[in-house]
Amino acid sequence: MKIKGNYYWLLLILPLAFIGWYFINKNEQKPLRTLPYFGQKNTITKGDTTFHTVKPFSFTSQYNENVTEETVKGKIYVTDFFFTTCQSICPVMSTELERVYKQFQNLEDVLILSHTVAPEEDSVNVLMDYARLHGVKDKKWLFLTGEKKHLYEMARKSYLLNAEEGKGDEEDFIHTQNFALVDKERHLRGFYDGTDSTDVSRLIIDIQLLLEEYAYREKHK
Repeated sequence: MKIKGNYYWLLLILPLAFIGWYFINKNEQKPLRTLPYFGQKNTITKGDTTFHTVKPFSFTSQYNENVTEETVKGKIYVTDFFFTTCQSICPVMSTELERVYKQFQNLEDVLILSHTVAPEEDSVNVLMDYARLHGVKDKKWLFLTGEKKHLYEMARKSYLLNAEEGKGDEEDFIHTQNFALVDKERHLRGFYDGTDSTDVSRLIIDIQLLLEEYAYREKHK
């Protein structure tokens, strides 16, 4: 009779213990998956390596304000290259980026940087009109212009969005539909086809995964 009583107590305690464990640990679990790192690793002192890192930059936004690597410090951001008079892939890309913008508009940790590949045409005023066309009224989505050579070097060498060789001169031109996802340490964590809504949905999911990754890191310092 005593054994039977203990058995009943065990049946009662085990579910309660499981419920307690679940509520204690539900916020402690790692993200379901983490994103890979892209780009060649760089060798540093004593043979150690570090991941490819986006180089420092300096551009001008639609608000006629300087935008540098300090602007994105501690931020996750999506980047692309476009031009306002494009009638082929760029309108689709910008429409898809609207989805990303609206999804994360209220999060301080997420930004979008769209760089013009035609700085001679896309002035600050032109970029402001283009931003308004896509419903941008804040600084969560910045449209950037600057020196053509610097813009093209960033696209090719930092963001790895174009593999073609070029000097960023008058005859050079970049036209890519790809987006890059950059983490808070300016490492490349994903590439996406900006004309493919399914791939942009994957981008949205990956941004959320990165946010979860950072939240987990912060909690387990």
